Amino acid sequence: MGQFDRTLEFIDQLQHAGTAAAVCETLLGVTSDFGLTALMAGTVPQPGTPSGQQKQHVLLCDWPVEWLERYVARNYVDHDPVVSHMKQLQAPFQWREASQGARIDKSSGEVMGDAGAFKLRDGLAFPLITLDGQIVMVSLGGEAVELSAAEFGLVSLVSTYAVGRAMQLHTMASNTIDHIVLTPRERECLQWAAVGKSEWEISQILGISEHTSEKHLLNAKSKLGAVNRVQAVAEAIRRGYIS
Repeated sequence: MGQFDRTLEFIDQLQHAGTAAAVCETLLGVTSDFGLTALMAGTVPQPGTPSGQQKQHVLLCDWPVEWLERYVARNYVDHDPVVSHMKQLQAPFQWREASQGARIDKSSGEVMGDAGAFKLRDGLAFPLITLDGQIVMVSLGGEAVELSAAEFGLVSLVSTYAVGRAMQLHTMASNTIDHIVLTPRERECLQWAAVGKSEWEISQILGISEHTSEKHLLNAKSKLGAVNRVQAVAEAIRRGYIS
């Protein structure tokens, strides 16, 4: 089975998850094979938000309970280098990149040190932008994380889809469903982007200019409310534009 077919199989399992808890369980069933055994996804509270209100921002969670309680009680969200890195970067990254690329002060070091004590030594994180402009931050962690480039892509896409599915379930519960229409060319470009083709490669396959293929992808991302290719592809799959 090819990597993309494997990804679609995981996504099909997520699409059949009927609750946020089931989405969480299904996603971790996939990511745990790569050492990612814990998950947190939610909107970021404003600096200074009382700890009692921070849990209201959680969308999906399977952190160790003690770690979650400590994280909230000590207001670690305001000092977490992974959260800071997500605010600056739109693409998926590993936790170690946040630690290496940022100036780690005493508070940031305490966050990462305490996480390690709960067997969360490394992970993968990325931000998502919802259609109403909210930022959802997604973080998966574990004790020993090993990801090849292909596996990194798989986990990023499946995780993005999982968060989209959780949000879809929330939207369905609110009885509000938005309708988005992609042009045939936008769908074609997304289909090829889903298997890793660049704008230039897509232009050669479809017989159009690189600028045109880039424009179609940008239009599709805008319509889907996506900030990057991974989110656009995941949203297109969720809506049935890619199969």
